[in-house]
Amino acid sequence: MAMSWIRSVLKEAIIAPKPWGYRQFAAAGGGGGETQAERVAAEMVRYALGGAVHRSSPEEAMRILEQGASNLQGGGEGSAEAVGLLMLAMSTLLYRSGRRQDAMEKLKATQQVAPSAAFRVAAWEALMGLHMEAGQEMSYLISPNDLVDLSIKDDSKWSDQDHLKFRVNAIRGLVALLNGETESAAQLFVDWWRDISGGENQTQNAAISYGEYLHCVGDFQMAAQVYEKILEAFCMDDVSGNLLAAGNMVPDEASLGVTCSYGQLLSHSGKFAEAEDYLTRALQKVEEQFDANHPKVGIILTCIARMYKMKAKSEGSTSIMVQEGLYRKALEVLKAPAINSEGTSKQVDWRDIISLARGEYAELLLIQSNRKAEGERMKQWAEDAWRNRRLTLAQALEFSEPSKPTLVVDTRIGRVV
Repeated sequence: MAMSWIRSVLKEAIIAPKPWGYRQFAAAGGGGGETQAERVAAEMVRYALGGAVHRSSPEEAMRILEQGASNLQGGGEGSAEAVGLLMLAMSTLLYRSGRRQDAMEKLKATQQVAPSAAFRVAAWEALMGLHMEAGQEMSYLISPNDLVDLSIKDDSKWSDQDHLKFRVNAIRGLVALLNGETESAAQLFVDWWRDISGGENQTQNAAISYGEYLHCVGDFQMAAQVYEKILEAFCMDDVSGNLLAAGNMVPDEASLGVTCSYGQLLSHSGKFAEAEDYLTRALQKVEEQFDANHPKVGIILTCIARMYKMKAKSEGSTSIMVQEGLYRKALEVLKAPAINSEGTSKQVDWRDIISLARGEYAELLLIQSNRKAEGERMKQWAEDAWRNRRLTLAQALEFSEPSKPTLVVDTRIGRVV
């Protein structure tokens, strides 16, 4: 059914003797593209990525995108842009299907054929996001001279594209934070926050990374302003048309990311009722976007458990049972390796979050006399697995206060920043 529908769309849009009217296209659920080919591609992307969850399998969705790219190739005005949109969507679909390496290869291919700087930056941003999620060494990957500027230096519009430069520098700033290079991150973010402009120029991810930088260095007041501005933009603007993004940098992931980061900031600021509200929203978002057993559910549960820990310490109360249940569920969803395994010396998916959750869980066990031995083993595992370059695990587990450096869990890349 889906394939026959998409064939009819292609036939009407490409073969028809006159352009397919925008109102007719909008009535069919599309819109947003500047040319006929782009509008068709946008409709196919929305169907494949949105419809795949409810009506079609990932395999069928991929066939739709591949057929669209084949039919639109060399089809006249806007065809290069249309194919670029479809390739970005293919990489997102591969990522959502658990095929991260294939998604990265598709993004590299997109960079090679992308028709403009905007497409190349979108592909590079997504590629870097997946590298970060995979926990790969990033120091050799952040040079824009090697990965961005050389690929777009012939684009005459690059010098006027400040929002693209903001996106590039924000990724480099996020990498610097992961490498523990706070001063380098500051230089990359300075003066760029003025370009936060809601959904218009697709700088949401860049703005979130800037907010996380402020959050990490303890500037909670400014971080709150940045997060709130992004959240307001998501509420007021329809960002579903922002198709120049892929992988873990698509608008849905950005919306989830800022909601969770703001919830964490509220926790660190002692505003626990508001924090619980935003973290609960984040949990609802991730369950709607994925399912109850997706690893990002485990990431959000870890953040919620940390919020209850901070609340208990602030109020001089206890919530051991609640925290323990949340950490146990988070580790189950994240498929954490057994404590007595040798997995800490190997690559483990979501290693940052697992080591943080186990470090927190160990603290709960260590205050229970009959479970201290288990707590010691868990603590040792977490310390061996911990790799954050800004904070030791002991510092990460401390109760954070305003104006003090702290950690932020970035749900987009599944890393502790």
